Parts: sequence; C-alpha cells; structure tokens
Amino acid sequence: MTLSIDAVQGAARLLADARLTATALAELPADCRPDTLDDGYAIQEAVHEKLSAAGWGPIAGHKIGCTTTVMQEYLKIDAPCAGGVFAERVKLGMGHYDRAGMCRPGVECEIAVRLSADLPGREGGYDHAAIGRAVGAVMASIELVDDRWNDFTAQPMTCLLADEFFGAGCVLGPELADWRELDLGTMAGHMVINGKEVGAGRGGDILGHPLNALVWLADMRAARGMPLRQGEFVTLGSLVQTVWIEAGDEVIAEIDGLGRAVLTL
Repeated sequence: MTLSIDAVQGAARLLADARLTATALAELPADCRPDTLDDGYAIQEAVHEKLSAAGWGPIAGHKIGCTTTVMQEYLKIDAPCAGGVFAERVKLGMGHYDRAGMCRPGVECEIAVRLSADLPGREGGYDHAAIGRAVGAVMASIELVDDRWNDFTAQPMTCLLADEFFGAGCVLGPELADWRELDLGTMAGHMVINGKEVGAGRGGDILGHPLNALVWLADMRAARGMPLRQGEFVTLGSLVQTVWIEAGDEVIAEIDGLGRAVLTL
C-alpha cells in the first residue's frame, strides 16, 4: 500500500459522505487518490466501517464486478473486482428502493450464491469441486448500482474500486438448494424493465463458468486475510450491460431454473 492511513481515511470520508448525501463527486483529491489495488481495497474497507457506523449495518455479502465481456468492455476494465453489500441494502424476492437516496441508479442481472461453509483458503487455490461443496444455494439476483461520479469514465480503475464499483444494494431471488442438477454454465438469463427486455446472457459469460468467479473471490479474499464465511452471499457478475433507471421503473431479472428477482424504484 502506498497511501498513508490518513490519506486512506480522507478518501473514505469523501466516498462515504457521497453515499450518505447522494452527492456525485468530480474526483478524489490527488493526495488521497489510490494508485494501486491495495490502496483501492484499503479505502473500500474504510468506507465499510464508516457506513456501518452510520447505520447501514454489517457487510452481509459480496459482489464481483467485471466478470463478463459485456461489462469489461463497458467499463474498459479487463479483470474482476470485488466489493461488499450492506445488510440494510439487501432485499429478498422483491425490493423497493428510494430514488431520492441515489445519484444515478442502475441495475444488473446476476447469478448469486449462498455459502454453506467457510472458505479459509486452500493450498494451490480452490477449484470447481472444492468451491462447489461450499455453495449451499444458488439464486437469481438484481444488483442495484449508483453512479456517484460526475463522469465515471474519467476515473481510474482504482478509484472505481475504492467506491465499490457503483455498488448500492441487491435483490436476491428464492434460494435453490438443489442446484447441482443444473448446468450453471449454459443457463440463460434476461432482464426486463417495464415489460421490455433490455439484455440477456448465459452463465458461461461469467469468466467461462459462474463458479470461476467464486473461485477468484475466495482465493483473493483468503490471500488478503479476509476469507469468505458461511452464510454470506456472493453476486457473481452481470449477464447484461448496466441499465440506468428512474423512479417508477419495475425491473425483473429471470434466470432459467432459478426463478426471478424483482426491483422497483
């Protein structure tokens, strides 16, 4: 890490305040702008502490971004990235969110998993078999995002990472425990807004297979000394490009074999 503790805290204050007040930022000041992944994740963790203290609750799950070609091309980032999801921002089945509390809300269609075991790390890293044993359920989900920048395309990847890649919450569909009979790689998903399909994809679009994304996150977090825990959920990446929405919109994400999640704004 290259930033000082004071710089990390300074950046975290600005990012946390932007979320609490729904105020977009032009950029982070040069003296607290992250230049490395370690700096970005350090700021992100400090933001978690500040928002939890402000009443957002603990981190209940995790999001993985930039795991599909459509999102890597949209954000011009060619590697996965991770963030947390606050307990207070998670809805089950159907979720309603207040437009007034966001800058520029958007939605993404995702496959999510619920962990039934800790993932403390494994010599040589995890593989599909080992990671699959820790997946207790699979579900459809909608990630709610919020663009909290005046121009996100002008931000370096490390600043987007510090701000959790627009993370704002998620709706988790019904959990399917008997998921092993399904082919997660070939299952199709699509997203509908106000009755019109706005995007579609397949599980294999996520790093070749959805479990590859979970392997990446489990290995990454174990290496950072913050392993994934039983009971947490993970959203694995969007099958469609982000769609920006407004008050009154109804969003449905449906994944074959998993059912649907519904979000209204």
